Amino acid sequence: MPYKEALKKAAQAFEVYKKTTPAQRAQLLRTIAEEIEALGDVLLETASRESNLPLARLTGERGRTCSQLRLFADVVEEGSWVEATIDTALPDRQPMPRPDMRRMLVPLGPVVVFGASNFPLAFSTAGGDTASALAAGCTIVYKEHPGHPQTSQLVNGAIANALQRCKLPEGVFQHVSGGVEVGQEMVKHPATKAVAFTGSYKGGKAIFDLAMQREVPVPVYAEMGSTNPLFILPEKLKEDTQQLAKQAAASVLLGSGQFCTCPGLLFVPESDATHGFMEALEEELSKATPANMLHEGIAGNYYKGLDKLLKEQGVQAIIQQETDVLEGRAALASTNVQQWLQNPALQEEIFGPFTLVVTYKNADELLAAANALQGQLTCTLWGTDKEQQLQQNLTDALRDKCGRLLFAGVPTGVEVSYAMTHGGPFPATTDSRSTSVGVYAIKRFARPVTFQSAPQALLPQELQNENSTGIWRTINGKLTQSSINE
Repeated sequence: MPYKEALKKAAQAFEVYKKTTPAQRAQLLRTIAEEIEALGDVLLETASRESNLPLARLTGERGRTCSQLRLFADVVEEGSWVEATIDTALPDRQPMPRPDMRRMLVPLGPVVVFGASNFPLAFSTAGGDTASALAAGCTIVYKEHPGHPQTSQLVNGAIANALQRCKLPEGVFQHVSGGVEVGQEMVKHPATKAVAFTGSYKGGKAIFDLAMQREVPVPVYAEMGSTNPLFILPEKLKEDTQQLAKQAAASVLLGSGQFCTCPGLLFVPESDATHGFMEALEEELSKATPANMLHEGIAGNYYKGLDKLLKEQGVQAIIQQETDVLEGRAALASTNVQQWLQNPALQEEIFGPFTLVVTYKNADELLAAANALQGQLTCTLWGTDKEQQLQQNLTDALRDKCGRLLFAGVPTGVEVSYAMTHGGPFPATTDSRSTSVGVYAIKRFARPVTFQSAPQALLPQELQNENSTGIWRTINGKLTQSSINE
């Protein structure tokens, strides 16, 4: 469908969809999940053919896609996400009376969603951006990713079926194909009220700049990846040298390194255990069977990025393999923290199965590295319990650099949950206050409105009758459970 027509329909449908009840939105989200599951193996086989991802991985991704749709349905029904807040009138207050004021979040309007290349289901047509925007009450114009167009069309059909079953306007979700220029025009179109994007820094920053140049700027929630540094403390490395190397290698290799949370930087102490760690890491990465990357363009960029980084001063190649048209072959390099601090190019993401080991001499160098980091989706700190307790300054520095700070495990694998933050300071994202995964994502597509001295009949249902019970609201500064369904 032409993008202008799609945005016109989305704007018209928004006037209807924004008035739907929580129960209606929840029903739509659950029905979309049912329709996706009804596509069966055809969806998985199509996605595998287009993306080179194995069926087992895509089966799990389909499960995640449907689970997050159902999670947002639960969130909408529960209702506290709207932050309904009531300050009742105080007509006798001195020296000035207080009027009745009631505030809640309301949907922004039509949202343009760009699909991601590396997750053809969970971050694409019916992925997290779509689920959270629909949950918030926004209509969507989805820009198909050229890497998996047939997969996208199948899911688009599932959403269309769900809209019919739920008796909602087809304009609630519109699907658009096209190149870069189409995407640019969609961002600039006056009907667009917000943009969601998952992909490269170059693409995300270009979209953000376009949105800021509009006559009426709109928010852009762009997740642009990061190097996800992993810091290993000396005693921890000494205790678990081999196991830590295996754990780090497995995370680097997961999905041929095509996860935005792949640990592309490993900070390792210069100690007796370092040599054993490096040998074990090299062995694990060297014996890994190469797998096809998502498409030739991504493979080409991977090897170009590697070639550029390995030519930087102070970088030593440990595993350097021949370039391939499609396969992502694991690579490994090392440098020291002083070289790393002097060269911002060493912070650039290499999207693929690669990591750069950076050795440090002492705690001061490690803290300096943490303070020099660009914004990240994740930072990970591996240490013994005692070491971690003594690293308050390092922890504080890392907290300010990322959206998710891990003290165990690896950053790959993003749980769709209430507490998840998948975001971070620029350049990881364009808005560090938000997340693209988890329940909090719904708030990207809403804005606060206060109703002052409004008649009860004109108030949204969530703000009516502060004496009823069931849904969580804040009434006169006190969190109270009240009901909108009685």
